[in-house]
Amino acid sequence: MTTTASELIEAGRKRLLRDVERFNRRGDERIQAEELLEHAAGQELDDDDEVDAATRRKYERLLERRAKGEPIGYIRGYEMFRGMRLAVKPGAFIPRETTEFLAQQAIRRIRRRKDPIAADLATGVGGVALAIAHEVPHADVYGTDIATTALALARANAKINRLPNARFLTGSMYEPLPKRLKGTLDVIASHPPYVASHELKGLPAELIDFEPVESLTDASRDGLGLVRVLVGGAREWLKPDGWLCVEVASDLARTLRSMLVRASFREVQSTRGEYAYTRVLVGKR
Repeated sequence: MTTTASELIEAGRKRLLRDVERFNRRGDERIQAEELLEHAAGQELDDDDEVDAATRRKYERLLERRAKGEPIGYIRGYEMFRGMRLAVKPGAFIPRETTEFLAQQAIRRIRRRKDPIAADLATGVGGVALAIAHEVPHADVYGTDIATTALALARANAKINRLPNARFLTGSMYEPLPKRLKGTLDVIASHPPYVASHELKGLPAELIDFEPVESLTDASRDGLGLVRVLVGGAREWLKPDGWLCVEVASDLARTLRSMLVRASFREVQSTRGEYAYTRVLVGKR
């Protein structure tokens, strides 16, 4: 008996739908099933393509992993980010679609500047830093993070995507940046961990059971410990008219806006991409 790709995808959709409460995102079970089947097959499939038994067995194993909450990025070993394929693995936070908007906000503010310098703090596997380096090829870009696993992947991703203008440094926030960069940065971007310590237990299993806890929270009571470091140091590192761009949860946007205003940033805005649950706050030195 033959089985088509569309039949397997529909069966996978129903299987994932039964476990929907485990997932961070809802309503995309069919897309997830299709991605897993194509990963099992090693190629794109049309709906009426027949799928062999070995591929079906592999697909079932992948569905089982996903149904237990394991992120698709870890299952297949990569995530797409602004058209780039980025390697990911357990021990490193998977870049989200929401953060593509953070990269966009940073890029549009420096694209036309001459020889811009950018920093992406808490860079993880390098998504924002590499997007800037790719879309603003005349920029020098620095990414920093405390997670050695993530930084090893960021450096590998820079090589895979042929982006020698991106450098990755080990350390917390501003600490590893060369001191000569003080007062020279055209943009600082960051998607810092911002979950308050007491809110961790309420996160979806996809996050709390699989991704590193230090990528979710800075262990502060309100989740804004690293955000304060970020805002507090930004004016020292930015050049005049340089921009700070920060992604936070929507319920933290008003607090962060007040922090930026108190720190004397100008043109402070709370911007939103297509996803309602995060905001990117921007402000100019």
